[in-house]
Amino acid sequence: MTDATRGRRPWTLERRLIVALVALLAAVSAVIGTVSVVVVHSNLVDRVDDQLASATERGRVAIIEPPPGTSGDDDGRVLAARGQAVGTIAGIVLDDEVRQAAVLEEDGEIGQLDADQLAALSTVPADFQPHSVDLGGDLGAYRAMVVGTPGGARFVIALPLAIVEATTAQLATVITLVAIAGLALAALIGSLLVRRALVPLQRVAATAERVSTLPLERGEVELAERVPDSDTDERTEVGRVGASFNRMLDHVGSALSARAESEAKVRRFVGDASHELRTPIASIRGYAELTRRSTEEVPPDAAHALDRIESESLRMSALVDDLLLLARLDEGRELRRDEVDLSALVVDVVGDAHVAGPGHRWELDVPEEPVLVSGDLSRLHQVLANLLANARVHTPEGTAVSVALAVDGPEAVVTVADDGPGIDPDLQRTLFERFARGDASRSRATGSTGLGLAIARAVVVAHGGSIGVESEPGSTVFTVRLRRA
Repeated sequence: MTDATRGRRPWTLERRLIVALVALLAAVSAVIGTVSVVVVHSNLVDRVDDQLASATERGRVAIIEPPPGTSGDDDGRVLAARGQAVGTIAGIVLDDEVRQAAVLEEDGEIGQLDADQLAALSTVPADFQPHSVDLGGDLGAYRAMVVGTPGGARFVIALPLAIVEATTAQLATVITLVAIAGLALAALIGSLLVRRALVPLQRVAATAERVSTLPLERGEVELAERVPDSDTDERTEVGRVGASFNRMLDHVGSALSARAESEAKVRRFVGDASHELRTPIASIRGYAELTRRSTEEVPPDAAHALDRIESESLRMSALVDDLLLLARLDEGRELRRDEVDLSALVVDVVGDAHVAGPGHRWELDVPEEPVLVSGDLSRLHQVLANLLANARVHTPEGTAVSVALAVDGPEAVVTVADDGPGIDPDLQRTLFERFARGDASRSRATGSTGLGLAIARAVVVAHGGSIGVESEPGSTVFTVRLRRA
């Protein structure tokens, strides 16, 4: 396939049908017109041949019995015969050549042919059959025939084809004009008929387009769009398409319902399990702390075990809290909608990150005027804290991390950029999924749960915003967009 073919705009079904219809009609019209012109021309030539035979018979009689008052050569006698038409040519044939010929002019005078015209007449075969010959000049095409006399002499006689050619040309012109007008009318009417016939298919396409815009990626989906019953008659081609599309939508709707039910069960399980685990984990951590505070001496191995129990209980507690938060966000629970000053929030979060990561270079850029959004202060704080913790933990010391807040029309835009090693391109596609871990492109493993960025995306989406990342070696930029208050 060439570049021109790839760049060419494809034809619609309506255009292809109309072009095919017009092309078919044009071919049929061309065949009918050609056959008509050929048949009419042949009939007119046959009529001239009949007239030529009559003229030949009159000429033969005039040579045998010259009309009264005539004298001279045989060609003059032939033309002087009663009933000869204007334009008739008669000539004497000697030694297979026309040595002399004359034409009957409109005023009744006899005109002589020149040498070229005589040479053209000489090409007529002496087979006593009519032949077409072009004499050129003012005479044009003729129908000529060589005949003999009882005395053994031969002469040629010819009748003009001017009327035949003019009639044929006029017929061809009329047929062409009528065919063009008919094709234009057929294209117009065909366009209307084809457009009307494709209306059901357009309704099917409109249904498919509406289905394609439905949010089917997650949650409970109500797939109520269907092709109208009037377009599902399986006795027609479009009806079969519409009926098949409806059956496909039924299968997809059933699959989506099953998926939504399964997701709901998983969310309820995660939420219930996370809620139920909070109490025993808190008890484990409390007993570990209580044992460590005991006045009795604890063996070193036991003390180490208690330290590990307390550390892992804290990590498990954070994991359970994250899972519970995600479960609640998945259930669509409304967040608080307070007026939040993003400028102050960004300053506070960067200050906390500077204390937690003194080995990094932290840069801050916020506008002078406050940037306000409507949202949950604690959750937005968690989003920014997760992004800065991600930049701090997954980059080596000395990395520059810049946080900027800007206004872009109706949106507030927060960017967190670092000049660290970057993120593996394969990991970028799943970076915001739950339990996504991939430290191969960063400096060191962190043992994180893999829920930080998933929580960040869930919170931002719950606020009606968006979050994305662009990364390459030496530059990683996370961008958060939120609607301004």
